[in-house]
Amino acid sequence: MMGDPVFITGSGHTKFGRLTANVEELVVEATREALADAGLGGQDIDAVFLGHFNAGLVPDGFASSLILQADAGLRYKPATRCENACASGAAAIFAGLNMILARKARHVLVVGVEKMTSNSTADVTRALAKAGYQNDPVEAALSFPQLFGLAAKDYAARYQDPLPAMARIASKNHANAMANPLAQMHRRLSVEDCATISERNPEIAPPLRLSDCSLITDGAAAVVLSSNDASRASARRVRFAGTAHVSDLLPMSQRDLISFEGPARAMATAYEEAGISVSDLDFAEVHDCFTIAELLIYEAMGLARQGRGISALDEGIVFADGRTPVNLSGGLKAKGHPVGATGVSMHALAFRQLTNGAGDMQRAGANLGLVFNMGGTAVANFASVLAADRA
Repeated sequence: MMGDPVFITGSGHTKFGRLTANVEELVVEATREALADAGLGGQDIDAVFLGHFNAGLVPDGFASSLILQADAGLRYKPATRCENACASGAAAIFAGLNMILARKARHVLVVGVEKMTSNSTADVTRALAKAGYQNDPVEAALSFPQLFGLAAKDYAARYQDPLPAMARIASKNHANAMANPLAQMHRRLSVEDCATISERNPEIAPPLRLSDCSLITDGAAAVVLSSNDASRASARRVRFAGTAHVSDLLPMSQRDLISFEGPARAMATAYEEAGISVSDLDFAEVHDCFTIAELLIYEAMGLARQGRGISALDEGIVFADGRTPVNLSGGLKAKGHPVGATGVSMHALAFRQLTNGAGDMQRAGANLGLVFNMGGTAVANFASVLAADRA
């Protein structure tokens, strides 16, 4: 990252799940917690960014200024909505980073939100599909479960059947979510449960089973970003050591779907900027919208070579007690996936890991973490390497 370092100095996070709260109430709750955590009032914030996908999920098409409802001191502060499919939250964070790096702000508030469960599963599926390529009738007709189902089929044809590894990923993330009081799903699933097609675990988009799919979720998360000077007195701060945003072509017909070239480039660039390698990471929060995506991310982030993502599971690397635990929060699979909030949630919970505030999720002695938030089928790719700032 060019210029002075930027820090996360506070976080807020609602419960994820099927909630009665509306978009405004979710945003206000997460905002107030983040401001209190950072020890700031609305008057101290120079700008506000909101990550919100929407695509017809709620009537609120102009939601950025709803954040101002949280604190009277926020009135008249510039507020902007960022939308980049399932990476809308990270897009909002990167907008805030850039404003601080441009020396146009000292403290920026970033909030991510989505209200999804008031819609039917079919309506949510149709709304999310709007993030796919619309100018090819074949692609436009595919839902995201179907798209990632194609990825699983391609993986099987080129390398090996990914379904056993995918079942282990689902079971792992459900186990991790048991330690996360904010997670939507608190239910252990055995590997056998996840591997077996049944009435409770039907096939959704062959070969994907219900247990391979992330959840439809309501929720919000928030972080306060601060310049170096503005955060020197902060008792807890976490530094952005490396960041990268890589966007790839939208049409799948013009890309190799399972090479995950955009994610690999984003994470490699963030590592290089931070001066680290993947082996230096103490944990990672990554975009497991479907279990096949997490398997491909193992390969893209350098934990395993292409076609051998299963080795990260076989060697125990990605489990809670492994060298590089992945999705200690439960991930999108069990924590939940309120689309616009997901990228902000990842950064908020990584901040808590790196300030020893993650409770039962805590990775002892965590100093370096990776956040990877993805929009579409590896189209919008945001990677952050976050570093503990210890006295």
